[in-house]
Formats: sequence, structure tokens, C-alpha cells
Amino acid sequence: MVSSILNDIKNDAPIGLGLISGGLDSLIACLVLKLQNIEVIGLNFKSPFCICDKAYKNAECGLNLYYDKLGIKTYYLQKEDDYLEVIQNPKFGYGKNLNPCIDCRIYILKKAKLFAEKINADFIFTGEVIDQRPKSQNLKALRIIEEESNLKGRLLRPLSALMLKPTILEEKGLIDRSKLLGIKGRSRKKQLELARTHGILNEYNACGGCLLTEKEFANRMRDYLKFSKNPTMEGVKLLKYGRHFRFNGAKIIVGRNELENNFLVHLKEPDGIIMEASDVKGPITLIQGNIEAAVIKFAARLTLRYSDAIKPQGEVIYGREPDLLNEHLTVEKATQEFLTPYLL
Repeated sequence: MVSSILNDIKNDAPIGLGLISGGLDSLIACLVLKLQNIEVIGLNFKSPFCICDKAYKNAECGLNLYYDKLGIKTYYLQKEDDYLEVIQNPKFGYGKNLNPCIDCRIYILKKAKLFAEKINADFIFTGEVIDQRPKSQNLKALRIIEEESNLKGRLLRPLSALMLKPTILEEKGLIDRSKLLGIKGRSRKKQLELARTHGILNEYNACGGCLLTEKEFANRMRDYLKFSKNPTMEGVKLLKYGRHFRFNGAKIIVGRNELENNFLVHLKEPDGIIMEASDVKGPITLIQGNIEAAVIKFAARLTLRYSDAIKPQGEVIYGREPDLLNEHLTVEKATQEFLTPYLL
């Protein structure tokens, strides 16, 4: 991948590696630099916590349709399992829920710095705007992020540059400071104006944010980190689907629709159990962890509750292989009062 990037770069142009999300701010940051004839390369980080499903689809096919008009190629890196340590022990704390916003930016920028070194990029830039986000984009946080990621004086924020100290890049004349912006706050009026002027208003994806900021998902994440001996980013994917229950040390997940049912079967661990109602339509239930008789009975009662069963009692079938559910159990449906204490 690195060699293909180097082949596409003009030898006489400064190279800027930009952190992009597909959102408006990062797109305009790229535009501002492209207007200075700077060679811009995009870098996007993927993770199960991102709500930007549309951006994911583009990433999976190795393309970024949002940046085509600007002639920007985008490359993708995964947040790896080491990111879970950032969530568990953030040096600079959490935001509203379990979101380690400042530590997250530092993590990403450290990875981006290594990538920039491989492709001989002259600098790294972001679409950050002063005071747009209270936790991670106030002036103090921006300074902390820059220093902790070992990019002091070398991290450019084109949208708020005129409100920040000049970077080494500007002092050396690599970047024309007079052509950068001085945006502050949550309004995106200036960004929208530039997008319209340059015909790229429809090229950005209004991103939905991070799941770690949501209370329900944060609760599931805390539970996962507490009970998992070896938490992985792959394991985090399960937290996005179904209704989640914790009972006697076991995790029980009940699908809410056909799509989630399919995901649960696909993401099942080898020692997990699949369960469903035996003679009526209903959810797929996944059981993992401490699987014992009481857990199986509890999961069976949940499965019936969320099925189309009319009678208060019914039968479920279960097993370790989706195509071989040869165990049977007859139980009563769970009541709301019964299941509430165990719902995550």
C-alpha cells in the first residue's frame, strides 16, 4: 500500500496526511489545503464504535466517494485491540459516558504519525475546530493532544489555524497561513458556504458519532470489559446487536429482527449456544460464558417472551451448531418484572 501511495505523489508538492471521517469539517480542511496546491492524502480509522455506516461501506470497497472531486485518495486503518486499553484506562478521563475523547485523539494521531513517516508526509492535519466539542476541542485539550501525540508544532488544524499559534510548517513557509481559516464554535456556516462555493456540498457524510457516548452501549461495554478475560475489537461487534442480559455470569443476547438474528449466528463463539422457539416464529438467542442449567432456563424464558408464542408456556430448541439444535426445553415465558434486573 505504501509503495502505491508514493507512486501517486507529485515530487514537488508538500504532502499532508489528513485524518478524515467523511464529515464536513475534515472535507473542508482538505479543500483549504488543496487550494494551496498541497498534496493531500486521507487517512480514516475504522472501529465498531463508529455510527457512520455509510462511510463503512465505502471503506470496505477501498474507495472514498466523498473525496473524489478533490482528487484525494483515502486509506484505512483499524483501531486495534490495544484501543481497548485506552477505553479502560484513559489518562484524560471520559466524556459523557465511556468515551475517552482526548485519549482517543492521541491514539489515532500516534498511529497516523507512524503512517505519515512511512509515506514521507511533511505534516498531519485534522478538521478540528476550537470549541466545537466541549471535551476534546477546547484550547487546552487541543494542546494536550498535540503534545501527547508527539506532534507539537507539527499538527495543523486548517479550520481554526488563525486562532492558534503558527505551526512550524507555517513558519517555514511550507503552508501559507493567510489562506487558512479562523473558525470557532459549533456553527458550520463557514464550512457550508465553502462547500457550496466549490460544488462539494453533497460530498460529505453527516456522521452519527461514537457509540461510546451512548448510555446503553456504554453499559454493555463496561459489562463486556468486566467479564471478558481477553476482550477484543471483534468481540465488541456483538454489543451492537440484540437485547443484552447478564445472568449468573453468562451473557444472553436476544435478536430483535432477522438481520440481528443472522449477525448473532455469525458472531457466535465456538462454545456458545444458539436457541430459538421450536414451533413459532421468534428470535435467535445467543448464550455465551458460564453456561449452566439455570442460565439455559433463563434464556429459554426470554426466547419465548420475545417470540410469537401466545400461550404462557412453550418449548425451545438449542445447541452449539445453528443447523443442529437437538436439545429441547419447556418453560414459561419471562415477565417484564422478571427480566428487568438483568437487562443491560
